[in-house]
Amino acid sequence: PVHPLWQSPLTIPGGSRQSPINIQWRDSVYDPFLKPLKISYDPTTCLHIWNNGYSFLVEFDDSTDKSIIVGGPLENQYRLKQFHFHWGAINDWGSEHTVDSKFYPAELHLVHWNAVEYPSFEEAVMEGNGLAVIGVFLKLGARHEGLQTLVDALPAVRHK
Repeated sequence: PVHPLWQSPLTIPGGSRQSPINIQWRDSVYDPFLKPLKISYDPTTCLHIWNNGYSFLVEFDDSTDKSIIVGGPLENQYRLKQFHFHWGAINDWGSEHTVDSKFYPAELHLVHWNAVEYPSFEEAVMEGNGLAVIGVFLKLGARHEGLQTLVDALPAVRHK
């Protein structure tokens, strides 16, 4: 299905590794050889929050390997560059991706880049193995203290 905000499917070339995707449980296959994904973030690497005109981004110092992910399907370790959210005008949909055609109210994307093979984020973006993005579906629920800290900062970036 096409996201309610999109009038037609994306036509960007790139084969089968493009967003958005619909994860279908019946087509999912367990991989017993997949290693655990190890996430190691240093909160002191957080630089700033800013509004780019259509979302807000929380940016990190990615000049060292202080905030990284490794393992899972990744051949190298990847540095955290930024995280951002996707959300909708109503609570029924907002996620970029879907599971069995179901939208979630929002989706968090943690964007990492392959600093082992590329000298900069800008160069890594152009390559097939340059980025690793962790997507987290968000549902409405009880107050979450960690997320509330971020929500409390949003009025400071109300405008681009």
